[in-house]
Amino acid sequence: MRTLHVELGDRSYPIYIGTDLLGTELLARHLNPGARALLISNETVAPLFRGRIATPPETAISDLILPDGERYKTLATCEEVYDRLISERFDRSSTLIALGGGVIGDLTGFCAATYQRGIDFIQIPTTLLAQVDSSVGGKTGVNHPRGKNMIGAFHQPRAVIADMGLLTDLPARELAAGLAEVIKYGLIRDPAFFAWLEQHIEALIARDTEALAHAVAESCRNKAEVVAADEREAGERALLNLGHTFGHAIETETGYSSWLHGEAVAVGLRLAARLSVDLGWLEASDLERLEALLDRCGLPLHPPAIAPERFLELMSVDKKNRGGALRLVLLHGIGKAIVTSDVPPATLEQMLHAEYAR
Repeated sequence: MRTLHVELGDRSYPIYIGTDLLGTELLARHLNPGARALLISNETVAPLFRGRIATPPETAISDLILPDGERYKTLATCEEVYDRLISERFDRSSTLIALGGGVIGDLTGFCAATYQRGIDFIQIPTTLLAQVDSSVGGKTGVNHPRGKNMIGAFHQPRAVIADMGLLTDLPARELAAGLAEVIKYGLIRDPAFFAWLEQHIEALIARDTEALAHAVAESCRNKAEVVAADEREAGERALLNLGHTFGHAIETETGYSSWLHGEAVAVGLRLAARLSVDLGWLEASDLERLEALLDRCGLPLHPPAIAPERFLELMSVDKKNRGGALRLVLLHGIGKAIVTSDVPPATLEQMLHAEYAR
C-alpha cells in the first residue's frame, strides 16, 4: 500500500492506494468511535463491492442505494439523502461514506458539506476517474440543467481509499474515460509522467496492477500538490480544468447521458491543444502526440454535432469565467499549462468551425 497526503493543516487527509484495502481497518480508522455512518452507493456498484467492506463492530453503518447515472446528480437526489439523515436522526458526529464513482462521490460530499452545516465523509472511489480526480481535493456538488457542477461546496474528505482491486470489474469504456484524467496531469505539469504514459498505456488498458497503482499515485500526487497550494481555486488549481470547459459544454448539451465525463474531457483536451497550436503556443507535434495517446486509449477525438455558436454559449457558463470573460486552460507545451482570458473570440470560433468542417 502507498499512502499520500493532501496537506491542508488540520484538514489534511491520507490517500491510500493499494489492493484489497476494503477488508482492512482503514475505514474504521477514520470513523468517529461510537457514532453512526451512512454508506451511499448506487444500484450498480453496491452489489459488486458492498460486501467487501469490513464493518467495525463499534460503528453502525446503514446503506442508502441510489439509481445509477449522471442524470441523478441533482438537488432532488440530495433531498432523498437529507430525508434519510433527518428521519433517522443522524447528528454532527455522523459520517457519510461514498462508495462509487464521481457521481456518488460528488453528491455524497455535497450532502456532507451541507447537512447540519457540515459532517465528515470518506471517499471509496470505484472507478479510475474517481480515484485519480474527483475523490481528491474536496470539490463536491451537483449538476443543474444549464451547467455541470454549478451547485456545490469545497468540503475535504477524512480519507480516500483507492483500491486497485475494484478496477477489475470496471467496463473498458469507464477505464478509458479515467485515463483521460490521468493524461491531463501529464499535460498540465508533468511531462515525464506523460512520457511514461506513452510507454505504458497498453499495460494500463490491460489492467496491470502495478501500472495502475503507479498511474493513480502519480495522478494523486500531482493533484494533492496543486490542492495544497490552492485549495479554493484562486489560481493554480484552475489548471486542473484543462479540457473541462469544452468537456462540460458537451456533457450539458447531451443531457449528462450519452457521453461519459472522461470522454468529454478527452475531446476537451484535444480541442484545448488544437487551439493552443492555432495561437502559436504549442507545437503541432505535441498535438499529434496527444491525439495518438488518446486514440490508443480508444477515446473520442471529436465532439458531437453542436453548432459552434451553441458551443460558445455553453462555454460561457463556466465557473472559471470572470467578469463575463471566457477563461481557458491552454498549453505552452506538454507539462506547461496556463489559464488565460486572452484568446481572441474570433480565433476560438474559427477553430470550432474548422473542427466541424473536417
